[in-house]
Amino acid sequence: MSDEERSKCHAIIHAASAAAGGVGLGLAQLPGSDNAIITPIQITMVVGLGRVFDQEITEAFAKSLVASQLAALAGRTLSQVLIGWIPVIGNAINATTAAGITEAVGWAIANDFAKQA
Repeated sequence: MSDEERSKCHAIIHAASAAAGGVGLGLAQLPGSDNAIITPIQITMVVGLGRVFDQEITEAFAKSLVASQLAALAGRTLSQVLIGWIPVIGNAINATTAAGITEAVGWAIANDFAKQA
């Protein structure tokens, strides 16, 4: 991955992570409700990452990539159910988890795209 590609990926991934964290912060007391908003953020991130590496990524393919990455990080739902409902603490943990997982998924996919390029 070139420095320019890394910089573009950094901007895309961090913007998506910040957005996912914001959603997680606001919807912590309703376990699972944030998935309906975070998943499109992650799909948009994957499509953007594909553009960095001149790959046309369909929404269906992006969904499958996100789903496969999230399956490996299934602890998010567990933390949300166990702690997410607690005001303030749950919000902070849910926001951190949503942002961290989006970041991890983004970099895993970006590195895969870089290897394919």
